[in-house]
Amino acid sequence: MKEVLAHIEKKKQEFAKLEFFEFLEDKSIPPRQRLGFAPCFTPFVMGFGELNQYVWRDEPTNDPIQAIINQHTYEDDDHWIWFLEDLEKLGFDMSLNFADTLRFFWSNEIQVSRQTFHEIYRCTYKATPIHKLVVIEAIEAIADIFLSTTTLVAKELKVADGVDYKYFGMCHFAIDSNHSMDSVESVESISNIQLEKNVEKEALELVNKMFELFSTFVDVLLDYAKTYEFENSLKEDDSILSVS
Repeated sequence: MKEVLAHIEKKKQEFAKLEFFEFLEDKSIPPRQRLGFAPCFTPFVMGFGELNQYVWRDEPTNDPIQAIINQHTYEDDDHWIWFLEDLEKLGFDMSLNFADTLRFFWSNEIQVSRQTFHEIYRCTYKATPIHKLVVIEAIEAIADIFLSTTTLVAKELKVADGVDYKYFGMCHFAIDSNHSMDSVESVESISNIQLEKNVEKEALELVNKMFELFSTFVDVLLDYAKTYEFENSLKEDDSILSVS
């Protein structure tokens, strides 16, 4: 497993150089504008809790790897609650009728957000514990880059309005950085897993798949944030989720 973890680290460093993260760090852009991708991010966030509950979790189990995964899913399955709170604090929680809400969430505009969730589901449904673990490790590496950057934006917003943002801010980042999977014992145990050559090859392919998937995803988030009309979204009208 050491080779797989090393590959994840390599891909993580490449991922951190994407334009999306440069955009998030650009202080010449208002911080709320930089988080303007949030509505587009919604299908993935809401689906992620269900991945943990219904796809990755498998109880009861005698498999030590699945036991690690199960514990992790309990730590990660309810972060969508913080996300909904942050949407409201950011001013995205304006009134839309039900039909317009459905039209937005199934629009081509955010198809990639839905597809990202679907692809992870496809790669991990009924998968072996080791394959699920590899996907989770890759996603956690991606989340580390994402949250370490959004936390900086959330800090700027807190200085400006005195509001804490749990999902995009330090609360989420701190909890994600201290999962049970990150304990010394778990890290050593995972690192020492011996993989057959064919399984290692499959694991490396899964890592590549996850980083390709999320690289495409953050490109879409970047485009959405760049074109999002934030000032118009603060008006109580049906243009809240529109982009120019």
